[in-house]
Amino acid sequence: MKLTIGYLYGDLMNIYGDTGNIIALKKRCQWRGIKAAIKMFTIRNSLKQGQADLFFFGGGQDQQQELVAKDLGKSAKGKVIKSEIERGVPLLSICGGYQLLGKYYKPHEGPELPGIELFNAYTVASDKRMIGNIVIESMFGKLVGFENHSGKTYLPGDATPLGMVVKGFGNNGEDKTEGCIYKNAIGCYMHGSLLPKNPILTDWLIKKALEVKYGKPIELKPLDNSLENQAHHMAISRFG
Repeated sequence: MKLTIGYLYGDLMNIYGDTGNIIALKKRCQWRGIKAAIKMFTIRNSLKQGQADLFFFGGGQDQQQELVAKDLGKSAKGKVIKSEIERGVPLLSICGGYQLLGKYYKPHEGPELPGIELFNAYTVASDKRMIGNIVIESMFGKLVGFENHSGKTYLPGDATPLGMVVKGFGNNGEDKTEGCIYKNAIGCYMHGSLLPKNPILTDWLIKKALEVKYGKPIELKPLDNSLENQAHHMAISRFG
């Protein structure tokens, strides 16, 4: 089996260790004998349906987000991403990437940046920076990460949060929600990197990608997660 992992704007949106998530996905595939290729999709190239089996979209500063928002709007990438998620392709987006997959992001200065409306969410910059370790309760159990954002994201209507905050700020520091999940797409504020410390989430993304690609149930070969679990439990014991 093989997977192509689509790294969305990895040259512009890759702060706070986000590329470590790509490494975790690739290594956990390779350790199981699954061939994993990384393909960058950025301003200089196009994105077509079927080119990636799993997407990752990291965080960036306002200047980079402005460039990416324009490209998502002008090119067909936004429409392709939405159509791929609708057919079940998994996606993980963090911080700035998460914000641009919602309805819009309103920075401190400058015009509102339109999102592609994958998530029923919107983000407004605040004057308070939300920084620190974060622990949430989710459908995957406890997840741990590190957040660093001034944007406050709100989930109106029937949007489903990724989880509820045990420690930290989450989407906005007010309603205890963190992230958003739609079909097999996840958005959140959890840097860290997130996936090396949460192998259950990494494997869920890989499993969903394989099942959509090959059209059948997939059981992943178990791995020795002792180091990953040690990091995970240490974070919970210290911060959760």
